Amino acid sequence: MDISAIALRGLDAAQADLDQAAGSIARATVPGSDAAPADTVDLSTAIVGLLTARQEFAANIKVLKTADEMERHALDLLA
Repeated sequence: MDISAIALRGLDAAQADLDQAAGSIARATVPGSDAAPADTVDLSTAIVGLLTARQEFAANIKVLKTADEMERHALDLLA
């Protein structure tokens, strides 16, 4: 399997995690409003989800860069 394809799938998964965490935060209510107060445990979980998604993005971007470097070195060897 192609390394770039694996990294792209990882980026898609990170995007899904980011969307889910951001949705959880967006659904939280503002303190002082008429709605029920936001659960701090849920907000903490969502923030951890955002941080995890950021790390997933960074790791998969690094894999893409490494794959690009490997392809360049392979072309240099063949040229």
